[in-house]
Amino acid sequence: MSTTTAKRADGRAGDELRPVVFEAGPAPAAAGSALVKMGRTHVLCAATVENRVPRWMIQQRVAGGWLTAEYSLLPYATAERTAREATQGKLGGRTQEIQRLIGRALRSVTRLEKLGQRTIWLDCDVIQADGGTRTAAITGAWIALRLAVDRLLDAGDLKENPLTDGVAAVSLGIVDDELRLDLAYEEDSRAAVDMNVIMTHGGRFIEVQGAAEREPFTREQLDGMLALAARGVEQLKAAQVAFLETQRRRTVRPAAPATPPLATLGDLMK
Repeated sequence: MSTTTAKRADGRAGDELRPVVFEAGPAPAAAGSALVKMGRTHVLCAATVENRVPRWMIQQRVAGGWLTAEYSLLPYATAERTAREATQGKLGGRTQEIQRLIGRALRSVTRLEKLGQRTIWLDCDVIQADGGTRTAAITGAWIALRLAVDRLLDAGDLKENPLTDGVAAVSLGIVDDELRLDLAYEEDSRAAVDMNVIMTHGGRFIEVQGAAEREPFTREQLDGMLALAARGVEQLKAAQVAFLETQRRRTVRPAAPATPPLATLGDLMK
């Protein structure tokens, strides 16, 4: 099965991502933050550093630090208001699944023993949802994590970079008997097969979530979806790297010009 050459409802080709935009620093108090926009799906991702580890690590004498995530779909993120889970007294199953997924994905490329006795929290808040919120959250969370780690390294709080690779994620599926990348809600809601793929920048798979909503899919279709996902992740990687390079250039200030030596009394008498 190949991707469609016909235009989709939003004008994209079958193998085309929605417009991807990263905006820096939406949460100034965080150690690192970015607003990721994938089409009309917007997720604010922030990394916060705490100089302590969970109690279970102390009790079990586990060395190093910890990295975890929280995910929230804000009430106004969809056309119909979604009640805050805090008012209901518990997290929904979907929320728990997604935040555990984000944490697993980012821990897979983090050497926790190099974090020291600290915890990095990754908060992903969906402010507008149009499909692919979990994959956008993972893609943005890695940027926030990288910014936070760079800040710790620059300050001398970390001696070594704990990150071993980059991470990006993309959704895709089979819609109208065609492979399509980066599904908006209109496509996701009627997809015959729905899949989320998380990969490293080096091309390794972290997690693959796929399910047939109607008829089972073939091995050939699975291979085609994985290949399409890899192409999408490669594009997201390029966007992430370009954004981070821009941020790095902005934080590196040119060296101040050398101060000329003060004139001596002998110089003034010449």
